[in-house]
Amino acid sequence: MHIRTLGRSGLEVSALGFGCMGLSYGYGPAMDRKDAVALIRAAHERGVTFFDTAEAYGPLVNEDVVGEALEPVRDQVVIATKFGFVNGVPAQGLDSRPERIRQVVEGALSRLRTDRIDLLYQHRVDPNVPVEDVAGTVKELIEAGKVKHFGMSEAGVDSIRRAHAVQPVTALQSEYSMFWREPEAEILPLLEELGIGFVPFAPLGKGFLTGKLDPKVVFSKDDFRSTVPRFQADALAANQALVDLVKTIASEKSCTPAQIALAWLLAQKPWIAPIPGTTKLERLEENLGGADVTLTRDDLSRIKQALNSITLLGERYPASHQNLINR
Repeated sequence: MHIRTLGRSGLEVSALGFGCMGLSYGYGPAMDRKDAVALIRAAHERGVTFFDTAEAYGPLVNEDVVGEALEPVRDQVVIATKFGFVNGVPAQGLDSRPERIRQVVEGALSRLRTDRIDLLYQHRVDPNVPVEDVAGTVKELIEAGKVKHFGMSEAGVDSIRRAHAVQPVTALQSEYSMFWREPEAEILPLLEELGIGFVPFAPLGKGFLTGKLDPKVVFSKDDFRSTVPRFQADALAANQALVDLVKTIASEKSCTPAQIALAWLLAQKPWIAPIPGTTKLERLEENLGGADVTLTRDDLSRIKQALNSITLLGERYPASHQNLINR
């Protein structure tokens, strides 16, 4: 597995990380704990050194599973987790008060079975707490040795600049893929300017870019995609042009659509480290193979031209999830 450095921070991670959320949250029933631990360890055995979790995934359960899985190899991996919601529950609203941040960190250290958090993200910008206060609190935690690096998630340009002026931001984690290219307009240029790494979540378009989703699929009620406009039947059918494009390129390169989607992200900038997630070993191995797929300059130019010609239908969050949209 190739190694990348997140911006100018010096934090080295595997080119592809492992997004652990889906093991216990968001995509249906949680995995059996023993199987989830085994899958995380399998990822590490295959070269993954970058693992992403959060208080909100479960809540709390995901951090506990990650902690158990990585305890034997703690000094060989980078663990990222997040704060930012009331009681760790997104539906209850945002909470990035300094006292809450400190409380979350203490709980996370215990659940993760560690004495430090390598990368601590603000999960979403809290409009009720000045971002300078958030960054200042994380700075104190870094000085205390409990946190190594500060990150933000789904933050807008102004919030990133303001926070970075108080405590350098090592990485931004936001959605980015062929299915959602909004960061290209303002975010990527800002990150390059400030020397901040980028960690795309949902790099496979929440499963859409794998080419394995039937346009007529019906998601279960505990799968968050059941409420997402972009995953309703009309949008899935309308957006198949993107899947067809990825499948065509994958066929030419003798790889899978998922591998093309990940290779495309890796080719955008050398300081990008996507975090695909899965609950299946064969999908993990498939995803990791994306790091070995090479897209030439001509390939990328052709893909960009094709992407620009495709109009995608549907918002990425329902109107009721405004607190998940960047600020």
